[in-house]
Amino acid sequence: MINTPIKAAKSASKILIENFGKIKSEDIKEKERNDFLTFVDTSAEKIIIDILLKNYPDHSILAEETGWQKQSSEYQWIIDPLDGTKNYISGIPNFSISIALRKSDQIILGVILDPIRDELFTVEKNKGVFLNNRKIQVSNETQMQKCLIGTGFPFKLKEHLSTYLKSFHDIFEKSSGVRRMGSAAIDLAYVASGRFDGFWELGLSPWDMAAGSLMIEEAGGQISDFWGGDSYLESGYIVASNGHIHQKMVQITAKHFPK
Repeated sequence: MINTPIKAAKSASKILIENFGKIKSEDIKEKERNDFLTFVDTSAEKIIIDILLKNYPDHSILAEETGWQKQSSEYQWIIDPLDGTKNYISGIPNFSISIALRKSDQIILGVILDPIRDELFTVEKNKGVFLNNRKIQVSNETQMQKCLIGTGFPFKLKEHLSTYLKSFHDIFEKSSGVRRMGSAAIDLAYVASGRFDGFWELGLSPWDMAAGSLMIEEAGGQISDFWGGDSYLESGYIVASNGHIHQKMVQITAKHFPK
């Protein structure tokens, strides 16, 4: 089944590449404050959905722009056609396509494609995670002070900014550095590949996390909500790591965000 989302992501990436650096102000809509949409998002999503449903017409769809298309199937495709839209419209070459498949309550496969770098991350449950067909795994760094951590600012939840900054302060102080890339799907793929040792963010949606969460598990890492539980897909509060530093990160997030 992994071949279908790979085909869908690669097909959708063509319109992303074709229009990158060409978006005009009149092409941009604001769905809500600080959350943007272009014709590229909707066009890429349509391409993905058409390919998925051509192969699996009875499956359900949960997509960022078109919402939830309910079917009776136990299978549900979770789609983000352009993760990092603000980067994209600003000409910053860091964005991705993310597609995952959930069977009942478990993510069973996922694809994250970085069109600019031509990096394709793929994962199937119990089969490992791969970057351009090369098997990858999380880092083995155990000392927090040597770790590079990814994050995302709560641009949709600015009322939590002061609390988030307290967690940022503690993690920044205890690590070797913190990076904000602008695409949560890529951030999670980077944890799975060992480029980042950890990652945390709040206010995410299932399509931001679904594929990447399975990648981290299959790469030997650990993923949870801010309190060490497994409600991250529902709550949008996520901590991901190589496993070695996970408890240290959760202690910080749980401290500043009481459950």
